[in-house]
Amino acid sequence: MEHYDFIVIGSGPAGRRAAIQAAKFGKKVLVVERGRRVGGVSVHTGTIPSKTLRETALNLSGWRERGFYGRSYRVKQDLTADDLRARLHITLNHEIEVLEHQFARNQVTTLRGSARFVDKMTIDVEGEEGETFAFTADNYLLAVGTVPFRPDTIPFDGVHIFDSDEILNLDHLPRSICVIGAGVIGIEYATIFSSLDVHVTLVEPRDSMLDFVDRELVEDFTHQLRDRGMVLRFGKKVNAINTLDEGGCEMIMEGGRNIRTEMVLFAAGRVGSTDSLNIDQCGLTCDSRGRLTVDPMTFETGAPGIYAAGDVIGFPSLASTSMEQGRIAACHALGRPAHAPPKFFPYGIYSVPEISTIGMTEEEVLEQDIPYECGIARFRETSRGHIMGLETGLLKMIFSLEDRCLLGCHIVGEGATELIHIGQAVLNLNGTLEYFVENTFNYPTLAEAYKIAALDAWNRMPSI
Repeated sequence: MEHYDFIVIGSGPAGRRAAIQAAKFGKKVLVVERGRRVGGVSVHTGTIPSKTLRETALNLSGWRERGFYGRSYRVKQDLTADDLRARLHITLNHEIEVLEHQFARNQVTTLRGSARFVDKMTIDVEGEEGETFAFTADNYLLAVGTVPFRPDTIPFDGVHIFDSDEILNLDHLPRSICVIGAGVIGIEYATIFSSLDVHVTLVEPRDSMLDFVDRELVEDFTHQLRDRGMVLRFGKKVNAINTLDEGGCEMIMEGGRNIRTEMVLFAAGRVGSTDSLNIDQCGLTCDSRGRLTVDPMTFETGAPGIYAAGDVIGFPSLASTSMEQGRIAACHALGRPAHAPPKFFPYGIYSVPEISTIGMTEEEVLEQDIPYECGIARFRETSRGHIMGLETGLLKMIFSLEDRCLLGCHIVGEGATELIHIGQAVLNLNGTLEYFVENTFNYPTLAEAYKIAALDAWNRMPSI
């Protein structure tokens, strides 16, 4: 029975960052991964594949050039599923090679197999050939990620009805698809298919989508989706899904207005991959979605010495925040100093168009009764926007009237997930409206929208 200072179960963003950080401290580290190769959900079925698919779709469809050349413009006329997967395989192999090199360079031991707790200090790992290994450790990090939620009422078949992992293995592009679930994953895939000129129907039982995003952005985003022909069905549940003899599927909807499409993507949530960990041996329990509860500052679970990070602990379930959670957890576990998790972090939604946000929404500002003013800039107001042929895009900033500090920054449009970092830096450094008004931005750039939005707010704010 081999002993390690730190054992990490799962090699996604949280696991890889934690393992490498522990190795940098000179500790003996083991990473257990039950997938075929390291990388976890992020590399194999989640973040990297979906974003690669998005970029490929936008490039080959000519989406970004349609503002100049019309909606019928395409770079490649007859797109196939194989065209979309070609770049995906290249990207995934590169990501895996980089990660394997990082583990090797930092002398992190990796083992392919499925781990389960025997007691608080010991795990068994079932290897590829069915053999069993036993290990002990001073500290553990559970970074096992999530899998798609697959209710028994949905007849998944991998041919007509898919979950968000299976959709990457499409053998052809459908003419129409119904996406069930208007969360981040559902929105991303719905808009990617729409950019490929697939007719998309988006179904959500709630009356709205993306409740954590500023409502003005959601309204602008919703208008864009409807303008390009997407059908949005909010406030109605899918009671059943039937496959049709003539091909395709029929969604039996609450209220009687049924939907027929060639394919269905069910993307209504994910559940923690904790079912095989035998965590009850550590005195731990999961919620109804298989997620673990942790201390929000240290990421330690209720069992001393056992930490958890990443999607398995729930919101925000971002690769970027998972990396920081893993690193902070490793520092606490090994008795090293660690900063507190940041109060504000950027949230990126890789839809078409992108959405990115940080800080307080206008609704939150109103709830806290903070006197404020907003500044708005539309990308078509910038020279760079004209050069790029952008007809849409919105940047919104919220400032306090009391101290003129930036309270929130919200962007929908091309490059939103990159542009947000300017707002992030100013917000986390307690910067004010004056930073944007007094400083110069490269011209022509989309970042100039910060200047436009700041002046928009400044013109309506009282003088100091």
